[in-house]
Amino acid sequence: MNIIIKDIEHIREAAREFIEYFHDCFADKNAVKCFAFYAPMGAGKTTFIKAICEELGSEDVITSPTFAIVNEYTLNSQLSTLNFQLIYHFDLYRIKKQEELYDIGADDYFYSGSPCFIEWPEMAESALPDETIKITITPQNDGCRIVSVME
Repeated sequence: MNIIIKDIEHIREAAREFIEYFHDCFADKNAVKCFAFYAPMGAGKTTFIKAICEELGSEDVITSPTFAIVNEYTLNSQLSTLNFQLIYHFDLYRIKKQEELYDIGADDYFYSGSPCFIEWPEMAESALPDETIKITITPQNDGCRIVSVME
């Protein structure tokens, strides 16, 4: 699966395409919904995750959880038909040891049935569930981004 984000004006369209592609995962209340985003600094991880959260039905202010490590967003129950009410957004850039994830109760988030969008997963790959879906965002010379599922 490849999704092309032509520019910032088309990011919501790309987010809808992402959600449609993973519809079965989002709809299954028992599925682990961890999405690990691999991309260089400035590639648009937070911006794309923000668009996905908004398209899923969150009206919260979506920001990078760089210092908090994890942010929690609530879905507007009137907008959402999904089997979850929360979204978790991680930024693991500052994680230095796997134990730090366990200290914040990461497993509780990962296996909650709510989506977990994880930036900088390289910092804690062995702590992520086996079912984690790995996504790359690759900036192109023309300014667009290619979002791909890693096989």
